[in-house]
Amino acid sequence: MRILCFSILFLAITSCSTKKYTKANLLPKGIKSATEEVYDVSNGQRKLLQKKEMVFTKNGRIKSSKTVDSGGKLLKTTEKKLWFTVERYPDTDSYYCKTRWKPNQRERISCYTQKQYKQNESIYHYNKNGSIDKIVDNFEDFHTRQFHYANDELSRIVITGKDNQIVDELLIKCLSKDEKGTCLKQTRTSTKANEKEEILINPKYD
Repeated sequence: MRILCFSILFLAITSCSTKKYTKANLLPKGIKSATEEVYDVSNGQRKLLQKKEMVFTKNGRIKSSKTVDSGGKLLKTTEKKLWFTVERYPDTDSYYCKTRWKPNQRERISCYTQKQYKQNESIYHYNKNGSIDKIVDNFEDFHTRQFHYANDELSRIVITGKDNQIVDELLIKCLSKDEKGTCLKQTRTSTKANEKEEILINPKYD
């Protein structure tokens, strides 16, 4: 599914980032851990796609995470080291993800195998408040994902190709929040494909 592929890419790469995960995703301070469930709600059905458990550092970065599929099969774990993040998979080589700062609120995030084979690379552009402005893929699909906000909330993601033509647009709605402002239930709807996702987040605070 197109939306799920982007969600996995987004979560995987942001877990490697030196920017605070909480700021990039407009989350409040003080989150100790969180569970995220992603459901496909297309065609009148609701199906669990994956479940992710995250543990945060005190400064809002992901310390470790574990992602499983709907049957509980392990898909990926991540562990933050001092200078990089390790992504481990059950059936493939581990990835070692490094972040390099660039001028004008940008980061280059690259992931390699232990044999130094590059697996992906993206340039993250950030707004002044730490939220994501756009992500430019430099390795796989070469798409640019532009993030748009309304009332301090993510409202849509526009995906364009190398020719700047729109590949897809995801319309995003937050349906419920907790008292700290965390979006507990979010929907992402593709305008190009008959696909819709529901994302549930259960945070725990200090």
